[in-house]
Amino acid sequence: MTCSEATIVIPRRFRGPPHSANGGYTSALLARHVDAPSSEVTLRSPPPLERAMELRHEGDRALLFDGEHLVAEAAPASLDPAPPPRVSPAEAIEAARRFRGFEQHPFPGCFTCGTERAEGDGLRIFTGPVAEDSEVVAAPWTPSADLAGADGVVAEPIVWAAIDCPSGWAHVDDRLSAVLGRMAARVLEPVRAGEHYVAVARRTGAEGNRRHAESALLAPNGRAVAIAPATRNVVP
Repeated sequence: MTCSEATIVIPRRFRGPPHSANGGYTSALLARHVDAPSSEVTLRSPPPLERAMELRHEGDRALLFDGEHLVAEAAPASLDPAPPPRVSPAEAIEAARRFRGFEQHPFPGCFTCGTERAEGDGLRIFTGPVAEDSEVVAAPWTPSADLAGADGVVAEPIVWAAIDCPSGWAHVDDRLSAVLGRMAARVLEPVRAGEHYVAVARRTGAEGNRRHAESALLAPNGRAVAIAPATRNVVP
């Protein structure tokens, strides 16, 4: 049985490509409607901006529709990724200076990693290689107060967005643009405004037009507070 329950509208601020929403942000909005500790979201088409999408449930899955067009689906998932790479704050600062998006960026207006987004508007998480020819990218991130509620905790859609794009930049060496296709994430501990975190990702494989990576958000003590295996789809 399928039932319609609500609508979701994503403001233009939370875009990824120019005319569609950030994949991680969209995925989190849908995942919160799955009754499970962690869930996997598959994006079937670019999520539109500033337009009401219909939320439906089918069994234990949550579905997001633009009219009768399926945009995304979320289902319960079990996560068992490898421990994330340990990257110190100092290493992350150095890595961010090597962000390939400073030279060429497919989506410079992206909420997470866009170089055209101003402080206080985008997250400006610029993950660069930790070392020459490294499979690991990293960047520092200190969430601003406007991203959090009265308790200082950053909203989960923002956290999912923060660990979305790093998985793409982990594959930047192949010089191909890739958008999020599937993401399974779990926020393990509250992420707090004003704390200094490290966003990190490690590429784990490729097949055809798909690129696989695992990303995480590390607390100042190096502990993972959010994890996300992801698959990205290469676009022309």
